[in-house]
Amino acid sequence: MKIVVFGASRGVGLQVVKQALEMGHSMTAFVRSPEKFSVTHTNLTIFKGDSMDAVAIAEAIAGQDAVVSTLAPTRPPVPNLMETSAKNIVAGMQKHGVRRLVSTTGAGVRQPEDEPKFVDRLIVFLLNLLAKDVALDSAENVRVIQASDLDWTIVRFPRLMDGEHTRTYRVGYVSKESSTQLSRADAADFVLRELVEKKWLRRLPSVSY
Repeated sequence: MKIVVFGASRGVGLQVVKQALEMGHSMTAFVRSPEKFSVTHTNLTIFKGDSMDAVAIAEAIAGQDAVVSTLAPTRPPVPNLMETSAKNIVAGMQKHGVRRLVSTTGAGVRQPEDEPKFVDRLIVFLLNLLAKDVALDSAENVRVIQASDLDWTIVRFPRLMDGEHTRTYRVGYVSKESSTQLSRADAADFVLRELVEKKWLRRLPSVSY
């Protein structure tokens, strides 16, 4: 597949690029600072741009088979970054007829099927208390994607860490058995699996150990 990754410069996005290249996909890494992007490959195109720039987003999406967004709030936060980026991605995909989108967000985004344990509820409470603007912006990012007619999946992750690519993790909704952590390598593993398998189409699975 031809896949563009927004948020490719670090974290899960970088892992998605690396793993997808190993699988034989043709990748486009959308990054703000290409000079800082160290991955090289014959099947890799590096596209310089800003996710707040609708024109750049649309240009990067043109000719792709699928889109992955691992964008996350910045430090310090940029107002409305997540909402605006989602609007730009959805508009770019609709313009160029690209249907498949896998986007990521935090486990703090709740679903009716969730049965969170105390620590999960505490984490959400603290997030809303200490970083309310970030939480609201992330929620708007999800809302924009949900309101689209795309073939989307929004993957919810707990606290991400550096760790092994085990390919073994829990997928479903937040429950008392859910862990509060996941390696970035395994997070990327699920993103690429779901991109192809579409088992969670138009749903928001939670992935953790």
